[in-house]
Amino acid sequence: MSLLTVSRLRAGYGRIPILAGVSLTVNEGEIVGILGHNGMGKTTLLRTLMGYLPVTDGAIQFDATDITRLSPTARARLGIGYVPQGREIFATLSVSENLRMGSLRQPDEARTIQDVLGDFPRLARLVDRLGGTLSGGEQQLLALARCLCGHPRLILLDEPTEGIQPSIIDEIAETLLAIRRRRPVTMVLVEQNLNFIAALADRILILQKGEVTREIPPEVARDRSMIDEFVGMA
Repeated sequence: MSLLTVSRLRAGYGRIPILAGVSLTVNEGEIVGILGHNGMGKTTLLRTLMGYLPVTDGAIQFDATDITRLSPTARARLGIGYVPQGREIFATLSVSENLRMGSLRQPDEARTIQDVLGDFPRLARLVDRLGGTLSGGEQQLLALARCLCGHPRLILLDEPTEGIQPSIIDEIAETLLAIRRRRPVTMVLVEQNLNFIAALADRILILQKGEVTREIPPEVARDRSMIDEFVGMA
């Protein structure tokens, strides 16, 4: 069953068009990867899906509801979570306080945080640490955990491995797979780490010049020569 349907989506920055008619569907429970080299519209797509950029043409449906003109807050209330590139945690707040910020709309904040920390044992040991003192990988885990505190049905993930040491990348992948097993969560994952996206995604869409040009199975992403041919990621 389709949870997210995007039809001929166009968006950009002012007069600069970036998305040139993106169409895609994401089924409930799927992890869909988005691959493409820099400047092809990957981050723009996620920001438009979240409502941070206005749609100039086309439509977005979430769980059969037209959300094309809804605000980011309204989309979050419907169950869409966003983990942006760069993480954007609150550096001067503790891990616990960051998670509280993600739990504001939950009726039992303490229970929500406790449940989420069960998926993030590393963070459970750091609840009193300030977000700004964490390593890049720990901050990424915190951003994911904070997003989960909102009980999203769909999570939009933008480059979660960027600038992170390999050992934490493996932990992030394991955490996301565990979350998928334990929770009814669907994910759209923008990523350039080929091994990471291949390990997580059920299918991968190639984005070129603001359009989805093809779909490939995850195992193809492990073959660098084929990916270079598809998207020029040399």
